[in-house]
Order: sequence, then C-alpha cells, then structure tokens
Amino acid sequence: MLRINDKIAIEDWELTEQFIRSSGPGGQNVNKVSSAVELRFEAERSPNLPPPVKTRLRKLAGRRWTKEGALVLQVDETRSQARNRDIARDRLAELIRQALERPKRRVPTRPTLGSKKRRLKAKKVRGEVKALRGKVDPD
Repeated sequence: MLRINDKIAIEDWELTEQFIRSSGPGGQNVNKVSSAVELRFEAERSPNLPPPVKTRLRKLAGRRWTKEGALVLQVDETRSQARNRDIARDRLAELIRQALERPKRRVPTRPTLGSKKRRLKAKKVRGEVKALRGKVDPD
C-alpha cells in the first residue's frame, strides 16, 4: 500500500510494476540486468481518488497518461532496481499530492487609471521614435 496522506492510500492492486532493461551506457551490466522500472497506476479506475483529483492528475501527467486512463512512470536513474522502484513510487505520490491541491480561483481585476495612462504614454513615445526612422530627404 502506498500512503499519500491521512485520507488517501493507493492499494497494491492499482499498481503494476514491470522491470525493463535500462538504456544508455553501463557496460556489460546494462545488457544483462533489468534495473529500470515501469510503474503503472490505474488512476481512472481508482476508487481512492475523487473525480476532481483525477482530472487534475490527468493534466499534470501529460504524455504519461494513457488512453486507458493509466499513469505510466519510467525510472532508470540508478543501477539498483530497488532504488529505481522507490523513486518511481515517490514520484507517483508527489504527483498525486500536487493533484490534491485545489488551484486558487483567479479574481479578475481592472487596470488602474494611472497604469492606462502610463501605457498610452509609452505607446506614444515609441510611435514617435519609429516615426523618426523614416527616409531622410536629400534637400
């Protein structure tokens, strides 16, 4: 079981781990040992996550979200399979914690009169500078 906070915990049946060979340099070890981990979390079917959290998690996951509604994390940072597994679980927990935070609603504001005047003055000055860039008469 993966504990996220006091109220939310991810069950073991929701997580699938598959160990694959790492890419990149590593000598003879890289061709023999499957140290990279691919952690798959069935987020869409998870009864532990409320729907708004699932929506925010989908947005945060980006390309890691599959069409079936699963979140796939690949970790091949270290040569240790156990360490890669821990890193993947930590990343999943952190992603879910980020999705739990409700974003603040933006309160629309209007620009002040002073800021409008400053903006228009800057535009006028810039226009004058550009007007002076015209072709010079030979007279």
